[in-house]
Amino acid sequence: MITVLIIGNGNVAWHLFNAFNTHKSINVSKINSRTLHVIPKADVTIIAVTDNAIEAVSKQVGNTLVVHTSGFSSIKTLKNTTNRGVFYPLQSFTKGKKVDFKNIPICIEAEHKRDEEILFHLAETLSCKIYKIDSKQRKALHVSAVFVNNFTNFLYKTGNDICNRNNIPFNILQPLIEETAKKVAEISPEAAQTGPAIRMDDKTIQNQLFLLNKQEKKIYNLITKSIQNGN
Repeated sequence: MITVLIIGNGNVAWHLFNAFNTHKSINVSKINSRTLHVIPKADVTIIAVTDNAIEAVSKQVGNTLVVHTSGFSSIKTLKNTTNRGVFYPLQSFTKGKKVDFKNIPICIEAEHKRDEEILFHLAETLSCKIYKIDSKQRKALHVSAVFVNNFTNFLYKTGNDICNRNNIPFNILQPLIEETAKKVAEISPEAAQTGPAIRMDDKTIQNQLFLLNKQEKKIYNLITKSIQNGN
């Protein structure tokens, strides 16, 4: 049996604790990063706190293998004097909303081969998609995730605002959203691009701009030009 300690009380900590807690081969416990005066021993200590708190928290942990869950922070952000690693589940997490960990990519990194094997085994209990990603690659992966998740969600919000102003139910767009996501799983995003920008349909573009507020026009024009320029 492997013992896992999760430090943190946010979305990632909540989901990892519940996921590990379903496996009999894992003895998992969780503490808040604000109560570090007593730190239980564990084979793997997972620090699931905000990026700017990783360094301070890790300094207080003396367990054998300490990892963080950040997509952007380097493995060197950890300042414990023992072995270091990264256990990064690539997903957008919200407390209370269940996710299927089997399909969530888990990116691992370690300074030593034996620790890498431990993290790989731990990741295997949750997911069938495990990747060895170093700190430099993970930074690029994280900013890619910001584009396809955070920025995309903001565009959903913008679309929702336009719908609300015109008394249109936003869920009418749901099949389109789902089809777009399915399409890029089968062909490249470049090949999947459609719409007035890629068609150079200036008349439609100008007519649509009249429907938008000042901020929406800026976003529309920037993305339209990027599509037309191929970048």
